[in-house]
Amino acid sequence: MLNLLGTGVALVTPMNEDHSIDFGGLEKLINHVIAGGADYLVVQGTTGESATMTKEEKKQVLKASIDINSGRLPIVYGLGGNNTYSVLEEIKQTDLSNVDAILSVCPYYNKPSQAGIIAHYTAIADASPIPVILYNVPGRTVTNMTASTTLTLANHPNIIAMKEASGNMEQCMQIVANMPSDFLMISGDDMMTTALRAVGGSGVISVLANAYPAIFKTICHGNLEDSKKATFKLLSLNPLMYEESNPVGLKYLLKELGICKEAVRLPLVEASDKLREKIQAAMVL
Repeated sequence: MLNLLGTGVALVTPMNEDHSIDFGGLEKLINHVIAGGADYLVVQGTTGESATMTKEEKKQVLKASIDINSGRLPIVYGLGGNNTYSVLEEIKQTDLSNVDAILSVCPYYNKPSQAGIIAHYTAIADASPIPVILYNVPGRTVTNMTASTTLTLANHPNIIAMKEASGNMEQCMQIVANMPSDFLMISGDDMMTTALRAVGGSGVISVLANAYPAIFKTICHGNLEDSKKATFKLLSLNPLMYEESNPVGLKYLLKELGICKEAVRLPLVEASDKLREKIQAAMVL
């Protein structure tokens, strides 16, 4: 069983002022999160601005991440979309030989039925040469994957986990209570990680762990009291990461911490002066 317990870091894609990829910044970021105790890396998820990366750039970032990581941690690669056949083609065309699993988002915009979601993920899991992690984030995709849908898909031999970002604790608990023993419930919400741990969750794929991997090491591996206290340190900062859309606030925070530049690609723009002031006041030192 692939070990994806603890903190997965949903890596940003550092960029230069001209919005080209900053590979030096990527190296600094990966070394920072590994030194801070991250358990695995998630490359080209939503936080990595995958929506505005070309297919060639995504492959370049994946290759660079694999080279920088040098086998130190497992790597999960974001590979999803709302056109099932395009996803299947991308699976065929991507070298996944040094990738441990793919993270595939629930189809967005189309608003498929639950039966359509099951058919979509079944096709991906059948085609993928490596394990698949489901990703439910109805705040972005509109459509919620129900507990029943997740549990149906959890029985597929090549689907190993769910990244749950619905914010619905009862739905999460329904999944944990009934999922196969080797299936993983991964929090997709930094602030819900401790609560999910308490009912059987296995960790988080985190936004703020880009900046504070050591705090998330405590959240994911400390006792529940220490986990709770560590989470509370981030209560003021966490909502600021989404106030002007992820990863705008996060990239400003990373710039303030000296890790990478704050550049983001259109249609996102850099943090407003008001948001910068709020982040400076809420930073964990």
